[in-house]
Amino acid sequence: YTSPRAWWMFKAMGHPYVAVLDGGLSAWKKAGLPCEEPVKTTFKKGDFEANYQSEMVVDAQQILANLNNENVLILDARGETRFDGSVPEPRENMASGHMPGAKNFPYKKVLENGKMLSKSKLAALFKSFNANEKQLIFTCGSGITACIILLASELVADNPKSLYDGSWSEWGQMGKFPVEAN
Repeated sequence: YTSPRAWWMFKAMGHPYVAVLDGGLSAWKKAGLPCEEPVKTTFKKGDFEANYQSEMVVDAQQILANLNNENVLILDARGETRFDGSVPEPRENMASGHMPGAKNFPYKKVLENGKMLSKSKLAALFKSFNANEKQLIFTCGSGITACIILLASELVADNPKSLYDGSWSEWGQMGKFPVEAN
Protein backbone atom coordinates (compact mmCIF):
# COMPACT_ATOMS: atom_id res chain seq x y z
CA TYR A 1 0.00 0.00 0.00
CA THR A 2 2.91 2.35 0.52
CA SER A 3 4.70 1.70 -2.79
CA PRO A 4 2.31 3.94 -4.78
CA ARG A 5 2.87 6.67 -2.17
CA ALA A 6 6.67 6.40 -2.63
CA TRP A 7 6.13 6.41 -6.43
CA TRP A 8 4.07 9.62 -6.18
CA MET A 9 6.61 11.31 -3.86
CA PHE A 10 9.47 10.64 -6.28
CA LYS A 11 7.36 11.88 -9.23
CA ALA A 12 6.30 15.00 -7.29
CA MET A 13 9.96 15.79 -6.68
CA GLY A 14 10.72 15.55 -10.40
CA HIS A 15 12.20 12.07 -10.64
CA PRO A 16 11.04 10.85 -14.06
CA TYR A 17 12.03 7.17 -13.82
CA VAL A 18 9.89 5.56 -11.14
CA ALA A 19 7.94 2.30 -11.27
CA VAL A 20 5.98 0.12 -8.89
CA LEU A 21 6.35 -3.65 -8.99
CA ASP A 22 2.81 -4.96 -9.52
CA GLY A 23 2.08 -7.32 -6.65
CA GLY A 24 5.25 -6.34 -4.80
CA LEU A 25 8.19 -8.49 -3.83
CA SER A 26 5.93 -11.35 -2.75
CA ALA A 27 4.54 -11.68 -6.30
CA TRP A 28 8.09 -11.55 -7.67
CA LYS A 29 9.18 -14.38 -5.38
CA LYS A 30 6.00 -16.38 -6.03
CA ALA A 31 6.79 -16.21 -9.75
CA GLY A 32 10.16 -17.81 -9.00
CA LEU A 33 12.15 -14.79 -10.16
CA PRO A 34 15.67 -14.26 -8.82
CA CYS A 35 16.41 -12.25 -5.68
CA GLU A 36 19.74 -11.14 -4.29
CA GLU A 37 20.76 -11.53 -0.70
CA PRO A 38 21.10 -8.21 1.13
CA VAL A 39 24.63 -6.82 1.00
CA LYS A 40 25.78 -3.94 3.17
CA THR A 41 26.98 -1.33 0.73
CA THR A 42 28.06 2.24 1.16
CA PHE A 43 27.06 4.54 -1.66
CA LYS A 44 28.47 7.89 -2.67
CA LYS A 45 26.16 10.85 -2.39
CA GLY A 46 24.03 11.13 -5.50
CA ASP A 47 23.56 14.20 -7.68
CA PHE A 48 19.76 14.21 -8.02
CA GLU A 49 18.27 17.66 -7.58
CA ALA A 50 14.61 17.86 -6.66
CA ASN A 51 12.40 19.69 -9.14
CA TYR A 52 9.08 20.08 -7.32
CA GLN A 53 6.11 19.41 -9.59
CA SER A 54 3.55 21.72 -7.98
CA GLU A 55 0.77 20.62 -10.33
CA MET A 56 0.87 17.17 -8.69
CA VAL A 57 -0.29 18.56 -5.34
CA VAL A 58 -3.34 20.56 -4.30
CA ASP A 59 -4.10 22.08 -0.92
CA ALA A 60 -7.34 22.72 0.95
CA GLN A 61 -7.77 26.20 -0.55
CA GLN A 62 -7.52 24.77 -4.08
CA ILE A 63 -10.12 22.15 -3.15
CA LEU A 64 -12.44 24.84 -1.78
CA ALA A 65 -12.03 26.91 -4.94
CA ASN A 66 -12.95 23.91 -7.13
CA LEU A 67 -15.82 22.26 -5.22
CA ASN A 68 -18.33 23.44 -7.82
CA ASN A 69 -16.04 23.22 -10.84
CA GLU A 70 -17.56 20.75 -13.33
CA ASN A 71 -14.10 20.21 -14.87
CA VAL A 72 -12.68 18.83 -11.62
CA LEU A 73 -13.43 15.39 -10.20
CA ILE A 74 -12.48 14.61 -6.61
CA LEU A 75 -12.05 10.87 -5.99
CA ASP A 76 -11.93 9.67 -2.39
CA ALA A 77 -10.15 6.32 -1.85
CA ARG A 78 -11.59 5.64 1.62
CA GLY A 79 -14.04 2.81 2.17
CA GLU A 80 -17.73 3.43 1.59
CA THR A 81 -18.77 3.62 5.25
CA ARG A 82 -16.13 6.22 6.10
CA PHE A 83 -16.97 8.17 2.94
CA ASP A 84 -20.72 8.23 3.60
CA GLY A 85 -20.24 8.95 7.32
CA SER A 86 -22.11 5.87 8.53
CA VAL A 87 -19.18 4.97 10.81
CA PRO A 88 -17.21 7.33 13.00
CA GLU A 89 -13.75 8.39 11.90
CA PRO A 90 -10.92 6.48 13.58
CA ARG A 91 -9.25 9.73 14.68
CA GLU A 92 -10.75 11.83 17.46
CA ASN A 93 -12.35 15.19 16.67
CA MET A 94 -12.81 14.38 12.99
CA ALA A 95 -16.03 14.90 11.10
CA SER A 96 -17.64 11.92 9.39
CA GLY A 97 -18.48 12.11 5.71
CA HIS A 98 -16.78 13.54 2.64
CA MET A 99 -16.02 16.71 0.69
CA PRO A 100 -19.03 18.14 -1.12
CA GLY A 101 -19.23 16.72 -4.63
CA ALA A 102 -16.50 14.11 -4.09
CA LYS A 103 -17.06 10.62 -5.47
CA ASN A 104 -16.24 7.47 -3.54
CA PHE A 105 -13.66 5.25 -5.26
CA PRO A 106 -12.36 2.78 -2.64
CA TYR A 107 -8.78 1.87 -3.46
CA LYS A 108 -9.59 -1.85 -3.17
CA LYS A 109 -11.64 -1.58 -6.39
CA VAL A 110 -8.47 -1.23 -8.50
CA LEU A 111 -6.81 -4.29 -6.94
CA GLU A 112 -7.30 -8.01 -7.39
CA ASN A 113 -5.21 -10.54 -5.47
CA GLY A 114 -2.72 -7.83 -4.53
CA LYS A 115 -2.20 -6.63 -8.11
CA MET A 116 -3.67 -3.87 -10.26
CA LEU A 117 -6.64 -4.79 -12.39
CA SER A 118 -6.08 -5.07 -16.13
CA LYS A 119 -5.93 -1.81 -18.05
CA SER A 120 -9.29 -2.54 -19.67
CA LYS A 121 -10.95 -3.03 -16.25
CA LEU A 122 -9.26 0.10 -14.88
CA ALA A 123 -10.39 2.11 -17.91
CA ALA A 124 -13.97 0.93 -17.36
CA LEU A 125 -13.83 1.98 -13.70
CA PHE A 126 -12.65 5.49 -14.55
CA LYS A 127 -15.20 5.71 -17.37
CA SER A 128 -17.94 4.93 -14.81
CA PHE A 129 -17.05 8.23 -13.10
CA ASN A 130 -17.43 10.12 -16.38
CA ALA A 131 -13.89 11.39 -15.85
CA ASN A 132 -13.35 12.29 -19.53
CA GLU A 133 -10.95 15.24 -19.69
CA LYS A 134 -11.57 16.41 -16.12
CA GLN A 135 -8.78 17.24 -13.72
CA LEU A 136 -8.60 14.38 -11.24
CA ILE A 137 -7.89 15.10 -7.58
CA PHE A 138 -7.23 12.11 -5.34
CA THR A 139 -7.81 12.05 -1.61
CA CYS A 140 -8.23 9.52 1.22
CA GLY A 141 -7.69 9.53 4.98
CA SER A 142 -4.05 10.55 5.07
CA GLY A 143 -2.68 10.69 1.50
CA ILE A 144 -1.51 7.08 1.28
CA THR A 145 -4.26 4.98 -0.32
CA ALA A 146 -5.24 7.85 -2.64
CA CYS A 147 -1.91 7.19 -4.36
CA ILE A 148 -3.12 3.68 -5.24
CA ILE A 149 -6.02 4.99 -7.33
CA LEU A 150 -3.82 7.82 -8.64
CA LEU A 151 -1.34 5.19 -9.90
CA ALA A 152 -4.22 3.21 -11.41
CA SER A 153 -5.39 6.33 -13.26
CA GLU A 154 -1.87 6.92 -14.53
CA LEU A 155 -2.04 3.54 -16.28
CA VAL A 156 -5.20 4.39 -18.26
CA ALA A 157 -6.00 8.12 -18.24
CA ASP A 158 -4.24 11.18 -19.63
CA ASN A 159 -6.18 13.57 -17.39
CA PRO A 160 -4.28 16.09 -15.29
CA LYS A 161 -3.88 14.47 -11.87
CA SER A 162 -3.00 15.69 -8.41
CA LEU A 163 -3.12 14.55 -4.82
CA TYR A 164 -4.74 16.41 -1.97
CA ASP A 165 -2.02 15.47 0.47
CA GLY A 166 -3.83 16.87 3.51
CA SER A 167 -6.69 14.48 2.72
CA TRP A 168 -9.33 13.77 5.38
CA SER A 169 -6.84 14.27 8.23
CA GLU A 170 -6.89 17.97 7.31
CA TRP A 171 -10.34 18.38 5.71
CA GLY A 172 -12.23 16.47 8.38
CA GLN A 173 -11.14 18.71 11.25
CA MET A 174 -14.41 19.62 12.94
CA GLY A 175 -15.96 22.77 11.56
CA LYS A 176 -12.99 23.77 9.43
CA PHE A 177 -14.32 22.81 5.97
CA PRO A 178 -17.72 21.87 4.49
CA VAL A 179 -18.66 18.20 4.89
CA GLU A 180 -21.42 16.05 3.40
CA ALA A 181 -22.68 12.77 4.83
CA ASN A 182 -25.30 10.39 3.44
